Amino acid sequence: MTLDADLRQRIIQSVADGFDDQIAFTQELVRMPSLRGHEHPVQDLLHRSLQSRGYAMDRFQMDHAAIAAHPGGSKISDDHSDAPIVVGIHHPREEAGRSLILQSHLDVVPEGLHDMWSDPPFSAKIDGDWMYGRGAGDMKAGAAANIFALDALRRIGLQPAATVYVQSVVEEESTGNGALQTYLQGYTADAVFIPEPEEEMLVRANVGVLWFQVQLRGVPKHVREMGEGANAIDAATRVTAALRQIEAEWNADKANHRHFENETHPINLNIGKIEGGDWASSVPSWCNIDCRVSLYPGHSADDAAAEITDRIAAFAAADGFLSNNPPKVVFNGFYAEGYVLEEGTEAEAVLGRAHEAAIGAPLKSFMTPSYLDTRVYALYNKIPALCYGPISRNIHGIDECVSLPSVQRITAAMALFIAEWCGLEACES
Repeated sequence: MTLDADLRQRIIQSVADGFDDQIAFTQELVRMPSLRGHEHPVQDLLHRSLQSRGYAMDRFQMDHAAIAAHPGGSKISDDHSDAPIVVGIHHPREEAGRSLILQSHLDVVPEGLHDMWSDPPFSAKIDGDWMYGRGAGDMKAGAAANIFALDALRRIGLQPAATVYVQSVVEEESTGNGALQTYLQGYTADAVFIPEPEEEMLVRANVGVLWFQVQLRGVPKHVREMGEGANAIDAATRVTAALRQIEAEWNADKANHRHFENETHPINLNIGKIEGGDWASSVPSWCNIDCRVSLYPGHSADDAAAEITDRIAAFAAADGFLSNNPPKVVFNGFYAEGYVLEEGTEAEAVLGRAHEAAIGAPLKSFMTPSYLDTRVYALYNKIPALCYGPISRNIHGIDECVSLPSVQRITAAMALFIAEWCGLEACES
């Protein structure tokens, strides 16, 4: 259905009428420190919130064996979350429109040193137009928007004329297995919409991601005899240089990848964590480096993993110490491929109209060099996968925050999208 100007305005106004409640709910989410493995309370809150609105509810665990057997499954380590996935289901009186998945993740990355934050990292403090806190942008504001976009329709006596699944997953920040589990559980629709903090733009292309750990072993000695030992931390710096060479070569190939050719540095290798040694006066016998690297769409995780493993082995073979003490490479998280959202889908056209009505400018699209759960739906469900959300600052950094005026605008765009994509019917009295 095409929305007339009066209905569009009523929906936009309804979002505004409920926005104070939406802000309060977002603050409630942000104040819950839902770090990996500790998402149970926030998932319980989402479950109660959806259930109180009358949605049919489903809650389920991840099936590790099924995930491991699927080509899109990432590696499961001891740190993998066991928090449940929550799905609220809206059933229309009559299935007349196109179905939709609205998805968010509520796991957040570690907050870092608290003394670097202007306020406590889970304060949800509002300062001017910005809400601060770990997860405020990535992506608890989006999780609230999923719910309150539907609330805005109800407030004017309307509801989607198609099935809508409101999905809250975990493990987005480390494996992407939560979104994959919803697919393995049988949830699918005519399109998916994920309101990640994407600067009021649509993601056109998205990288894949690998997580891996390089494990090095040295020869421990007292520091007075260090010449007779071998320093595993020093060896790690040499391996890191070899990894940077792989990164440089992959970036040099950007001209062969559509949507990436004009990016300055589309492939990013991050040395995210280093641990090693036991004592300042002992030559360290061990060092582990945890790495994250991105992949172009079409570059399979298996091929990338094999190249990394082979290149580290070749480097070690030419190193005086490592040739006799070869490093071990362990893939321990993301093992996910990238995707491209093809142009010309009806879902994108509907979002374009919704965006222009809510924001007053044409919808733009871009490539983002980060992991997104939309890859599950683009690659495996093979449905239009829309990732579009509010303006944010410092996600994964210090003083993360989200723009509240932007959240209101994108919530209005989402409500307009739902109305046109799913169609509308009167709410049950």
